[in-house]
Amino acid sequence: MAQLSDSQHAALLDKKGFICDMDGVIYHGNKILPGVKEFVNWLQEENKSFLFLTNSSERSPRELKQKLQRMGLDVEESHFYTSALATAHFLKQQSPRSSAYVIGEPGLFNALYEAGITMNDVNPDYVVVGETRNYNYESILRAVKYVFNGAKLIGTNPDMTGPSEDGIIPACKALVAPIELTTGKNAYYVGKPNPLMMKTGLRMLGVNTEDAIIVGDRMDTDIISGIESEIETALVLSGVTTPHVMRKFPYRPNYIFNGVGDILTGIQAEF
Repeated sequence: MAQLSDSQHAALLDKKGFICDMDGVIYHGNKILPGVKEFVNWLQEENKSFLFLTNSSERSPRELKQKLQRMGLDVEESHFYTSALATAHFLKQQSPRSSAYVIGEPGLFNALYEAGITMNDVNPDYVVVGETRNYNYESILRAVKYVFNGAKLIGTNPDMTGPSEDGIIPACKALVAPIELTTGKNAYYVGKPNPLMMKTGLRMLGVNTEDAIIVGDRMDTDIISGIESEIETALVLSGVTTPHVMRKFPYRPNYIFNGVGDILTGIQAEF
């Protein structure tokens, strides 16, 4: 372990805006991670602008708020932005009042509905796929049929895997893969590292890139998002990425911590 210098730590804590991933950073499944309560309390006490920007499309901001409440954290709905909301916004901008065949959970369905996108299992304009536990062969067959018939394929996020209480599990890109392979069509993924998510996050926080930092557990979504948006990055090793995995990438985060609680202490992880 290595302690940040006083000047480095002061510069980190002086950031005005914190963009934080959730899965693997704040919790695994329904289990809150060590140091999270202290970190969130610090954000609130210091009046920091902060946003939980998650590639998960399963839950609405209200559901995420309630999930954190069950873990002992009180965070307002305005502090959450999901790939489901980003996907709904993207489709509304691209093709207002279009229709979609959707494979996903209520958070995705609700976001699309609120954006004026109707559900269509006959001749949809889009096939939209997000994480879900209701994934089955019948839904794959339907999605393949619609894409062959001209529907555009959209993935809420490009995560291949995600962390859970039981270990690593398949995520959105793994669910989209059979449709891509069968049709020969590549999906357009809306979530991180797509710059659409980061631009929205900065706008919601009301801060400039130099005053913000993104905290995440994935090199291929969170960290690359920050690098390509010129935002400083902090990798936490509490989720998917291990030191061994991190070394395989040609880029590095600005900070590496075992968990978000170490942001407050300035103790960096061994790697």
